[in-house]
Amino acid sequence: MIPGLSVEIGREAVVLRWPLLLRVLSSAVVGGGLAEARAVINLHVAKDDPCVDPPGLIETFARRAAVHEPYVGLLTSAWTEHATVGEAAGFGFQAVAVATVGLSNRIAAGRSAARPWVPSTINTIVVVEADPEPAALVNAVITATEVKALALMEASIGDGDGGPATGTSTDAVVIAATGRGPRARFGGPASELGWVIGRAVREALANGIRGWKERNP
Repeated sequence: MIPGLSVEIGREAVVLRWPLLLRVLSSAVVGGGLAEARAVINLHVAKDDPCVDPPGLIETFARRAAVHEPYVGLLTSAWTEHATVGEAAGFGFQAVAVATVGLSNRIAAGRSAARPWVPSTINTIVVVEADPEPAALVNAVITATEVKALALMEASIGDGDGGPATGTSTDAVVIAATGRGPRARFGGPASELGWVIGRAVREALANGIRGWKERNP
């Protein structure tokens, strides 16, 4: 585990906390884009929750759980208590990946039709002990997404229409950097940072997908 990083896994949410500011690039519904944050919240919601006010939902939880701003927030109907963790290190980098996996709304990107939004989601949060450039953070998001597609393929997860799934319709990715450790210009899968991220994400997602399949035979 990265020194100073707190990972809290519970029925209401997964919360990652950091004592200083993390540099974050994400597709989060609250605080998405390029931002700074002390925490990442992945909040469980019911499958039939219309989620009309994501900032309000996450703010209410943050106050109750004493999560201080600034934070990045995600929503998922996956059971957060089943979140899985992957860790990897190498080349002076460390990575911790935390994933929640819900697969009831599987799709194949580029092939599946547009669908109504539902919060059945694969959310992948990665914290790296590194000082990546902004472009490397973008690279890292791509790397984590490629790993997700590979993990689903290796687990023989289909999209429901006879082909392989690449994810669900509402997946989110968070890459957060501590700013400590080596400088990184690249974060693609063949780079040193990307290799470490890929290993951590693959461990977290492979275990998360396996657990979902066991709970949903």
